[in-house]
Amino acid sequence: MSVLPPLEAEIRRRIAAAGPMPVGEYMSLCLADSEHGYYTTHDPFGAGGDFITAPEVSQMFGEMIGLWMAAVWKQMGAPDNLRIIELGPGRGTMMKDALRAAKVMPGFRDTIVVHLVEISPALEAYQQRNLESVGAPVYWHRALAEVPAGPAIVVANEFFDALPINQAVKGEHGWHERAIEIDEQGRLAFTTAPDPLPRFDLLLPAAVRNAPEGSIFEWRSDVIGMELGQRLARDGGAALVIDYGHAESAAGETLQAVGRHAYANLLSAPGTVDLTAHVDFQAFMAAVESMGVNGFGPLTQSQFLRRLGILTRAASLKAKTADPAVVTTIDAALKRLISEGEVGMGALFKAAAFAHPSLGVPPGFES
Repeated sequence: MSVLPPLEAEIRRRIAAAGPMPVGEYMSLCLADSEHGYYTTHDPFGAGGDFITAPEVSQMFGEMIGLWMAAVWKQMGAPDNLRIIELGPGRGTMMKDALRAAKVMPGFRDTIVVHLVEISPALEAYQQRNLESVGAPVYWHRALAEVPAGPAIVVANEFFDALPINQAVKGEHGWHERAIEIDEQGRLAFTTAPDPLPRFDLLLPAAVRNAPEGSIFEWRSDVIGMELGQRLARDGGAALVIDYGHAESAAGETLQAVGRHAYANLLSAPGTVDLTAHVDFQAFMAAVESMGVNGFGPLTQSQFLRRLGILTRAASLKAKTADPAVVTTIDAALKRLISEGEVGMGALFKAAAFAHPSLGVPPGFES
């Protein structure tokens, strides 16, 4: 008999002891378990990993973020002690490119301290190497709440999609929480709670209440979004969130597993593949704004990057080379970042911003 991977053995032990495990608890264990979770033990990025994010596609993405941060700093009145906070900084690629591009704003880099919120020791090591020469102090934290108080610019690219989701399935008499059980063949399998969630209809967005039987609704905890809004309302500043998702709350399952750049089985080999689900921007923005800040967007990633000048930046990079292969690479990267077709990230990915009421409209989000 084969030996189960440690995390699957622990999941099975919990199910045997307490009954079916809610989807949110399963996702949290798979991604963030301190010993065997995907993000605490893997470097998932790049061609040799499981997926490629926008900062790994091209330096242009991080450069646009850097210009955005520098412009927001100016809009804030150029404070002389600013926290730059990134949630889920990957390998540090976006921050490295952003701080290099932000050099164009005189004085900006002399005023900042970088704070990275990261749970993975493996990725933190990458970030340390990537950011050792950025010319600004860099500190690491396990949670946003650990970052010292003060005016801040917060950025997050593909962070919120990796936070655990809950799922409910609509039945004849209400919505039933979806969970993971051990089936008759001894395999992990999806199931639903026998009793409906009490008064769940009252919490649903209006657009979801009349969904047909069998529909799945997904939702996340509002805690981190509210924490982000509370910080901006208290200390001042702005935040930029880029992620893939839908602009309005809707029924439908988006939970998926990805490994080696291909879709994988959600329930096989927990902890070895990435689990992710779309961000419900309508719900997320409502949570952040409820703390007293203003929200803007969402825009498509294509709209946002175009407004920041990515086409001009691509033309500038191409003008600096005589190598046709480099030009082709730049064009391919630009297409992937802003194309709204199936091969591009331009429409599926959205950008939303949040700002203290005194700040006004952040760059790129003007009407």
